[in-house]
Order: sequence, then structure tokens, then C-alpha cells
Amino acid sequence: MEYPLWSLIPFVAMLACIAVLPLIPATSHWWERNSSQLTVALVLAVPTTAWMFWKAGSAPLIDTGIEYFQFICLLFSLYVVSGGIHLAGDIRATPRNNTLFLAIGGVLASFIGTTGAAMLLIRPLLATNRERVNKVHTVLFTIFIVANCGGLLTPLGDPPLFLGFLNGVPFTWTLNLWKEWAFVLAILLLSYYSLDRLYYASEPKVAIEEDNEDIEPLRLHGAINLLFFAAIICSVAFLPSWDAEAIIEGHAHGSELIPWREIVMLLAAGLSLTIGNKKVRYEENSFQWSPIAEVAALFIGIFATMAPALRVLEEVAPSLPLNRGTFFVFTGSLSSVLDNAPTYMTFFRMAQTLGGDGTLIAGVPETYLIPISLGAVLCGAITYIGNGPNFMVKSVAEADGVEMPSFGRYVVDSFMLLVPELAAMAMIFIGSGWVRIAGIVLGVVLVGISLWRIARARTIELATRTQGIDI
Repeated sequence: MEYPLWSLIPFVAMLACIAVLPLIPATSHWWERNSSQLTVALVLAVPTTAWMFWKAGSAPLIDTGIEYFQFICLLFSLYVVSGGIHLAGDIRATPRNNTLFLAIGGVLASFIGTTGAAMLLIRPLLATNRERVNKVHTVLFTIFIVANCGGLLTPLGDPPLFLGFLNGVPFTWTLNLWKEWAFVLAILLLSYYSLDRLYYASEPKVAIEEDNEDIEPLRLHGAINLLFFAAIICSVAFLPSWDAEAIIEGHAHGSELIPWREIVMLLAAGLSLTIGNKKVRYEENSFQWSPIAEVAALFIGIFATMAPALRVLEEVAPSLPLNRGTFFVFTGSLSSVLDNAPTYMTFFRMAQTLGGDGTLIAGVPETYLIPISLGAVLCGAITYIGNGPNFMVKSVAEADGVEMPSFGRYVVDSFMLLVPELAAMAMIFIGSGWVRIAGIVLGVVLVGISLWRIARARTIELATRTQGIDI
């Protein structure tokens, strides 16, 4: 069954609305309302869904509906539970402390998931930097490091890897990607430290003085929510959910028709809301429903309009020139605008059909599974819609008063601050010969740029001290 290229129009229109409507003065305020976002999503989703039903029957609808339900249950439960945890206190928002925050988040992401780690750390990170003028870059690197790249080491880290685990990839196999994970995190953390050091040296004197004076030891409030957090993570790792393929084919019966995983997630969220400390949630965290409502509304449109786009991808994939490099490029570029989980599975199955010599992991040549995994996880940070936590971090930051970049501006920023690092990693660890050498050169250049920023920041610091200003 062939899908025409014009079936991509609703998906392209959805992306265009997300990118353009916030920038047009006549629509910017209208777009800020969740009801407006839901209206646009439904206007595009309903006819696309009806057309898919007419063309392919109920199977694509069931598949998309189950995937959206599982997706939003995970994000909703982690958002609600993390909203009941507050890291009180206020340490100095120095480049060293901020970098340490991001490093901890990058490690946690592989073990409690990118969504869990991002939601756990974004609020205390924002609170720490409240007196700072320059903090948008800190939120951007939170998306890069915590909400995406950090989740590479285990199937708990990111949904694509979890799907691989469900399809036969050993749980510990992703630990083999530690070199790529360490390289990306190290170079991103160095890049962030150098950039924050430069911004910190340029902060207004009053901002630094307020930050230095408002010091309070860190302490954890709402610790009972850590139990609910653990319940959600364990449910992801050990409990079954709906199997869309089995339901579509009529093979699911009895308990297989019960989404145990999502039931536990929603139960944990419900308990967090009812027995958790209300003061912690609504006063200390200033908890709001609008960020998760925005994600739920927009992704209705994204999931629905993405359905024909994924079918077009499945049709053209066999004609693509597939090798280690192109597997990374295709999986990564498409994961940045499509949901990275089904994109991963599309190329996962494609690699299974190719076969080949060497080690097979769940029927996939390991030499191909590595770039597929790297592309799906790491490149989800290139746009706001590449991975669910991206929009959530953006929304939480905006609710806290941070003026985040528009969709288009974010893409420009990611191509400046993230893509070169990913390109260097891919050339070094996936490429060979002159490509690997070029990757090493690019890595050296990126490190050199970071060191130049640090040197420039030191010059500014010395100049301000000479003028009697202590930053």
C-alpha cells in the first residue's frame, strides 16, 4: 500500500504552526493558550485520522492511539511526581555549580529516564539561577544533556532503547555505548562551562551580589515522592503494557488487554497529588498544569499527522543508501522531527532484513545497531519536538519567567551548540579513515573554542577586578 507524498502536508503544517504562529504578532498571544494549541492540533489531526482510517482501516489508528496513550502517561506521571519534589535552598549560580548540576542530570538520565531527570532537576536549576540575567543557555543545555544525550546507557534512559530491549536487545548492551556517551557529555559540559563562564563574567554587578548574598543550604522536601518515582521507573522496566501489534492482530487476551504499566504510573501520580505535601507542590514549586497540557495538546497533532509520514518513511527506507554513516544520519535527522521511538524501530527492522557478517544483536548487525541507537537518542535534542521532555523543559522554564527561543531560533541554537559536537562524535566513533581524522580535528577545534571562551572570560574577570568590581 503506497502513501502519496502529499500525505506529509498535515505533518509539515503542524510543524509550521509550532514554528511560525508564536512569532506572528497577530497570533502570538492566541497561540499561548492551550485551547488554541489543541484547536490547531485537532484541525489537522481529525481529517488525517479519518483519511488514514479510509485508506488503511483501524490498524494505524490503534497503533497511534496506543503509542500516544503510553507516551502521555509516562510524561504526565513523571511531571506530576517531580512536581512534588523540591530541592530547597539556593547555592551560588556559578559556572562550576551549574555544570555540576548538568553533569549529575546527564548521569541520572540513563537510570531514571530523560523525562524523569529533566523534570527533577529543571526547577532547582532555575531556582539557583533566578538572580542571573543570562540563563537561557542553561535551559538549552539542560535539554541537550539531561533531556536527551544523557539517556544513552540503559533502556530506561530513552524510549527508543526501551523498544529495542522489548524486541530482544539485551538490557546491558547499551552500556557498550559508554565511550560515545562520555565523549558527548564531556564535550557538551566543557562547552557549557566555557559559555556560562563567559556569561557569568559579563553579568551585572547587582545580579552577582544578589546571588552571592542569597545563600541557603540545599535540602530535599517532598521526599515521599521518591517512592512514587521509583514505582514509575520500575513499572517501565518490569511491567507489561498494551502490545499494539498483538491487539491489532487479535492475539491479545485476558490480562494482555490491561495496560499494567500505565495503571501503576497513573496510580503513582494520583498518590503524589493526594498524599504529597501541597505546600511543596503549589507554593515552593509553583506547580502549574499548563506545561503538561501544552505537551498533551501539541502531541495529539504530532502523533496523528506523523502516522502517514512514518508510512512514507517505511516505503522509501529500502531505497536509501544504508551503511554505518547513513544509518546515523537518517535515524538522527528523522528523530529530530519525528517521534524517535518509531523512527528507531523503522531502521531497526530495516537493519534486520539486511543481515550481514559479525555479531548480531536481536537479529540486527551490531555495526548497524550502534549508529541507529546513537542517532535516535542523541539527535532528539535538535528540535523542540524531537523528544517529549524538550517541550516540558521549555514550558517549565517559560512558566518561571525565562524567555525561551522560538522553534526556529532553537533549531539555529542547536545547530550552533549541539550539532557540531554530535558530528565530531559520529565521525570519530562511526567513521573510519579520513572521516575519523576529520572528526578528531573537529573535536580539537571545539575544545579550542571552549578554551578560548574560558580565556576570554578570565580577561573580563581581571578587567573588572582592576576597575574595583568583584564578580
